[in-house]
Amino acid sequence: MVKCTFESPLGLLLAQANAQGIYALDFTCNTELYTQENGHIIQLRRELDAYFEGKLKRFLVPLVPMGTPFQRAVWEVLRTIPYGETISYSREAELLKHSKAVRAVANANGKNPIAILIPCHRVIAKDGSMGGYSSGVWRKEYLLNLEQQYR
Repeated sequence: MVKCTFESPLGLLLAQANAQGIYALDFTCNTELYTQENGHIIQLRRELDAYFEGKLKRFLVPLVPMGTPFQRAVWEVLRTIPYGETISYSREAELLKHSKAVRAVANANGKNPIAILIPCHRVIAKDGSMGGYSSGVWRKEYLLNLEQQYR
């Protein structure tokens, strides 16, 4: 397991990887810096740089998120949402084939361990409002605006 912190336009990111791929990526306000790297972290940094420059629309670095089977199924649905598009939490539940599980789906989104690459920022409320985002709604708005700009 390796940990690496690096700057992004949205603040400091903490990435964690093992031999299989990235298993965690989140914003952090912790001032402790990590500089460990492996091939997956190097690829992640390269891909995130390209994403924030509007040059990358699909991440290829291997992801190995850890969670319950239900959470992992929700996160797989998130990965099918096209770059620059949004869906509602209820639509996400429908895609998961659990249309009545909107609250559980939203809860699983909030536990997403790999920000940006598993794009829970692309899920909004049914009325078109932003809804929540565990890393701050302002970051969600930034990511959606970035993707709209380069769509």
